[in-house]
Amino acid sequence: MTRIPGVRALGVDLGSKRIGIAVSDLSGTIASALTTVHRSKSRRHDHAEIKKLVRDEECELVVVGLPLSLDGSVGPAAQGATKEAEQLATVVGVPVEMYDERFTTVTAEAAMREAGLSGQRQRLIVDKMAAAVMLQAWLDHRRNTWGAS
Repeated sequence: MTRIPGVRALGVDLGSKRIGIAVSDLSGTIASALTTVHRSKSRRHDHAEIKKLVRDEECELVVVGLPLSLDGSVGPAAQGATKEAEQLATVVGVPVEMYDERFTTVTAEAAMREAGLSGQRQRLIVDKMAAAVMLQAWLDHRRNTWGAS
């Protein structure tokens, strides 16, 4: 059996007010919530913040959440995220991939409710938790499809 090579990836959940950030472990197995970047008036500034995280966390790849419509189609939100991911790719210095993020916020909110976090605490961390859910799904997908033809 061929072993999938590890990858250190940064997960990015683009929001209009906040950008959730998650990071994988060195083996590319487990995603963890990292931080939240609060949107400034400058997308260039926001992307520079993400570039700094890519460098500080020594990431080899950025995975940006793709907000597809519930039926899987590409709507305005997915078009906007794709455009921003393309801009981000010109800044961060590592490859940028997109991955379906449908239900990540719902999944993150459910997990936080189960953990007994207050609504206020949930609002503070939901973006980075959603990024972690999306990145974990990407890592699992990558592991499950590696070498499949």
